[in-house]
Amino acid sequence: MNYKLLVLDLDGTLTNEEKKITQETYETLMEAQRKGLRLALASGRPTYGIMPLAKQLEMERYGGFILAFNGAKVIECASQDIIFERSLPQDELSKIFEVSERYHIPALTYEDGQIITEFPKNPYVLEESRINKLPVRQVVHLEEAVYFPPVKFLLVGDGGYLASVEGEVREALGENFSVYRSAPFFLEVMARGIDKARSLQRLLRHLGLDQKDLAACGDGYNDISMLEFAGFSAAMENGVPEAKKAADVITRSNEEDGVAWFVKKYFGI
Repeated sequence: MNYKLLVLDLDGTLTNEEKKITQETYETLMEAQRKGLRLALASGRPTYGIMPLAKQLEMERYGGFILAFNGAKVIECASQDIIFERSLPQDELSKIFEVSERYHIPALTYEDGQIITEFPKNPYVLEESRINKLPVRQVVHLEEAVYFPPVKFLLVGDGGYLASVEGEVREALGENFSVYRSAPFFLEVMARGIDKARSLQRLLRHLGLDQKDLAACGDGYNDISMLEFAGFSAAMENGVPEAKKAADVITRSNEEDGVAWFVKKYFGI
């Protein structure tokens, strides 16, 4: 199949449970890039949490892109140019803090390569720190500490509890916010109209490419729009049922080099 751009989710897709790219997947993607396939890494992670994987894959050399914060920020690896960025509505940030307090859900955001939060010892905050290899900085009042235009907030907590209040949180935040589950214990809050598919549409337009030129792999709730949008898509065997339903095919799990299997089978690598 003659696709020109392959977009990959990270956690649960490109990386294994240790958050690493396996040797087989690495070698397969390097060979694919040498043969002209461009890569884009699309994740709810902040930019700093994606950069090391992009560097490992030498994406700056092969014309790759990063879609951070679920697509709220799109960056060209080679030049570090920001192709697209959308911050949260500054005049409505108070809604996020109200929701966090009302539902007793710790909140965090990102500044200068750090996670900032009032709850530095919370296990889910520490998990976000571990995933992205970012230090956690405690602030007394998060609302007062956010003097800059943030791109994303993360609400963290027990997966069962988050699932039970997700609808209420979405309703309370209102139409100017996009809310997604990227993991059972992570509820991501971005500006309205932000999702991976819409940002990929912007990237394709920037590159002069079409939807049919795009292939995608993902596993989570925040990958569904991307899997539906791509010309050809694969959900991971370990993916949520909704992602599998949205994809064209199911590949192996992230513990079984599912991305490598997909690329070898359908890209002739």
